Amino acid sequence: MKFEEKTVDKKLLYKGKIIELNLHRVKLPNGKESSREIVNHPGGVAILTYKNDDTLIMVEQFRKPLEKTILEIPAGKMEKGEKPEVCGRRELEEETGYKAKTFKYLGKIVTSPGFCDEVIYIYEARDLYKGRNDIADEDEFINLKEIKTDKIKDMIKSGEIIDAKTVSSFMFI
Repeated sequence: MKFEEKTVDKKLLYKGKIIELNLHRVKLPNGKESSREIVNHPGGVAILTYKNDDTLIMVEQFRKPLEKTILEIPAGKMEKGEKPEVCGRRELEEETGYKAKTFKYLGKIVTSPGFCDEVIYIYEARDLYKGRNDIADEDEFINLKEIKTDKIKDMIKSGEIIDAKTVSSFMFI
């Protein structure tokens, strides 16, 4: 049995700076109809940023939806038409002030496929060198943290690291 759902109607409920919310009326595989609230997101890139072989550069950032500061790998939203690698290199420099001689694609994840189409591409950055540190987004406040790679698994297990893209990226190490 195919589990495909065909969209029979789509209504834009909200269009913001980053996301759109659409209400889809769908025909289910059994012939009945239902509705789906779908968040459309342009996608993003996350970067495992190696200061050296056993140390990662991570970012500490306040996340309003959670009302707390969390630890994440550097990441950011893709601009319309932007290629993932171009976005990743841009975000690496914006968030950390570093560029990377080695920038390798590792894989991709979908964050919440039950309601959102966001795809995050994961890269590894090595052989860092100083870039510009004056190009950060004006509404983004970040603390850089150097974390030893052998501590990360324990930090995930203890709940110190809870960000899904960050946790998922460590599957590639």
